[in-house]
Amino acid sequence: MAKSVFYSFHYDRDVMRVQQVRNIWAIQGQPLLEPQDWESVKGRGKQAIKDWIADKMSGVDAVVVLIGAQTSTRDWVKYEIAYAWNNHLPLVGVHIHGLADPRTGTDHKGQDPFWEMRDDKLGVMGQYLNTFDPTGANGSETFRNLERYMGYYVEQARPGQG
Repeated sequence: MAKSVFYSFHYDRDVMRVQQVRNIWAIQGQPLLEPQDWESVKGRGKQAIKDWIADKMSGVDAVVVLIGAQTSTRDWVKYEIAYAWNNHLPLVGVHIHGLADPRTGTDHKGQDPFWEMRDDKLGVMGQYLNTFDPTGANGSETFRNLERYMGYYVEQARPGQG
């Protein structure tokens, strides 16, 4: 049975890579917002974005942080990780830099955001959460690795401790 997940990622830079991940049968992710829909949510303010995130994370089996070259620098990704952590939702990270964007090709590996975020009581979140790197020799091999192992990665998600 397919797992239901919330994808956290850097939209502008990685949306084409995320579209490939969404095509993997082992999991069901939330529908991606079209740019105009995102602008509509964003235009209603920060609370509207927070409400959208809470709504989309409700009832998912895991929050999957799709890690590209700049994902760890994104404020909303950090917010999504913290929200999942504090609400005890299972979290897992998966590097996607090895997938080829049709416009720009593959990318360089980004920092794991879990190792850059702290819990006041427990310390660095990366100590408690799994991150996987299915990168192959090229974009096609990386996709095949993701296709083969994504269900396993989601099963390795660990609940937030916050």
